[in-house]
Amino acid sequence: MKKRWIYREIPTMEKIRHLADSIGVTEALATLLVQRNIHSFEEAKSFFRPSLDELPDPFLMKDMTKAVARLQQCVEEQEKLLIYGDYDVDGTTAVALVYDFLKDFHSELDFYLPDRHREGYGVSNAAIEWAHEQGFQLIISLDCGIKAVEPVRLARSLGIDFIICDHHLAGEELPPATAILNPKQEDCFYPFQELTGCGIGFKLIEAFCIASSLDSNLALAHLDLVAVSIALDMVPMVGENRTLAYYGLQKLAQQPRPGLKALMEIAGLARKTDLSISDLVFKLGPRINAVGRLKHARQAVELLIAQDERQTEEAARELNQLNNTRKHLDHTCTEEALEMIKTKYQSGCTTVLFKPDWHQGVIGIVASRCIEQYHRPTIILTQSEEEDILVGSGRSIPGFDLYEALHLCADLLIRYGGHRQAAGLSLKKENLDVFRNTFEKIVAQNIQQEHLVAPLDIDLCIHLEEITPKFYRIIRQMAPFGPQNMRPVFVSKELICTQVKLLKEQHLRFYVSQKDSSVSFPVIGFQMAAYYPALIQAKSLNLCYIIEENEYQGNSTLQLQARAIQII
Repeated sequence: MKKRWIYREIPTMEKIRHLADSIGVTEALATLLVQRNIHSFEEAKSFFRPSLDELPDPFLMKDMTKAVARLQQCVEEQEKLLIYGDYDVDGTTAVALVYDFLKDFHSELDFYLPDRHREGYGVSNAAIEWAHEQGFQLIISLDCGIKAVEPVRLARSLGIDFIICDHHLAGEELPPATAILNPKQEDCFYPFQELTGCGIGFKLIEAFCIASSLDSNLALAHLDLVAVSIALDMVPMVGENRTLAYYGLQKLAQQPRPGLKALMEIAGLARKTDLSISDLVFKLGPRINAVGRLKHARQAVELLIAQDERQTEEAARELNQLNNTRKHLDHTCTEEALEMIKTKYQSGCTTVLFKPDWHQGVIGIVASRCIEQYHRPTIILTQSEEEDILVGSGRSIPGFDLYEALHLCADLLIRYGGHRQAAGLSLKKENLDVFRNTFEKIVAQNIQQEHLVAPLDIDLCIHLEEITPKFYRIIRQMAPFGPQNMRPVFVSKELICTQVKLLKEQHLRFYVSQKDSSVSFPVIGFQMAAYYPALIQAKSLNLCYIIEENEYQGNSTLQLQARAIQII
């Protein structure tokens, strides 16, 4: 797929040289750091050596004092407390964190996660009525609740108080909760707005420890869960998130909770000492997510809070099997969807596909897979339990607001919700063709044509001679990587290409060197077999890549992983 090479702005040489001299690094490394808003020795020290002592005071968050006071009252009076969360990784880790912490102080405790298919996202009136029947007096919602005005109003009328811990944007009206913990509220002056739902749950138990004169390590023991939530929710990897992820990864590598340890064994991560965010995104998180997609997310929480090793091993095996099933469904649905696009829907600015037997739990993944091949707003629909109703999941591309586009189609939809990049919807089957045409028209009128070409963000253009073991070691120390602190992407130009090999008919391996230089590096190009004929003939090329370590038979060497190639 063609990509737009977008180079990040290069800071002034004055800023680059000042930082390079201050911390003793090359100008190329200083450029990468200044691009990440690091300008001084102290800022660099804080970046490379994050400290838990620098975490903001949780009581700076609006309503934190109210939330802690109500929670303390609940614990002291042994009121029935329900921990309520979403069914994705952020929600399940948040529920596990707060429940696992409070169970040592409070016996009248349970947790609730809605069924993805029967109840959908968020707090529902049905769940509130169930809580009332069970005698709960306080509900803590995690990763949801900020827009649950009617359910919280119902809870209040039934004598149930609410503490909302959410990180999504609020609507025009706030729910009538006892306390709302959400740094994105307009009148909340907490210094970091991008915490996950689990991260806000962590701040609540951190504040509870402070107010109750408890050892702070009781809260910090749960940073393994926070790190998983940060990785899978794709929040900015800066500020407090980066500090929490940094120490959470250490906890996962050194002393993970039994449930995560069992999952790490199955995922092949148990003996890895340098865990990365990518390990969590591609190996650990999907196994937690799969249960909420195919069965019920309660199983994920039960694994995360379990202490018995035999129990965790058995539960981890089941989650792994569910993930294998999910991968099979994902692969089958994706292949069918791509074939439909190729044969029937290749033109246009959008993709809207429907097949009645696609599994509802994987249609969001399928939408993302389609965007990888055809870079345009995509909606994948399947049959609901009601024969005449379709349910769907949509994904967007950078620069286009999917939620707003659906809002303009609202008269054709039964319900819809989400945000700029992802959304869910349902509609009557009879409206499918009209919706497909209307959605295409709205997107075509509002999207910028350049956004239909996938962007490839590039940090810096460098000479191959600048790549040394020390250069790579410092780049590694810039981890944890994630949004707003991505692994650096480089370009080297006018390279000579040699020893081109085709691997498994899908991948490429070749060597590149710079003209007038003896420095040469191996390159691996995954899923780049289409370049093979051109590379054999190429006299020169520009290469976009990341730098990585290749370990083989105990030896470690640097190699370049190609992100894109320009034959010149």
